[in-house]
Formats: sequence, structure tokens, C-alpha cells
Amino acid sequence: MVVLESPLYRWMQKLAKREGLSLSMKMRDIVREAYEHYEDRYWAKEGAKRLKGFKTSEALDHAKFWEKVGR
Repeated sequence: MVVLESPLYRWMQKLAKREGLSLSMKMRDIVREAYEHYEDRYWAKEGAKRLKGFKTSEALDHAKFWEKVGR
């Protein structure tokens, strides 16, 4: 169950109707999009943290990497 303010509820109803979806299916789609956006922001922050500590001198090229993992 989700509780929305009236303007937001009406907007959701319009979107669902325009796309030929039930209100619950449209809510599912919007929540999924929000989750993906949140996840993208999280990984962008994690990537930025990792880049700060990245040292080119310690990096392995492709061949050396596979040599190290034994394949």
C-alpha cells in the first residue's frame, strides 16, 4: 500500500491511463526507475572513491593480469 498526496495521485493516474497500465503497474515502473537511478548514483560514488586511490604504477596490463590469476 502506498499513500500519495492528491496532486501526486492524480498525476500517477494520468500517467497510467495514458500508457494503458494499471495504477499499480505504473507505480512499479516508477519505483523501479527510482531504484536504478539510486543504484547508478551509488556506484558512481564508489567508482569516484576507487579512482582516488588508483595508482597507475600498480596497475596490471591485460597479459599480466591473466598471468597473475593463472589462466
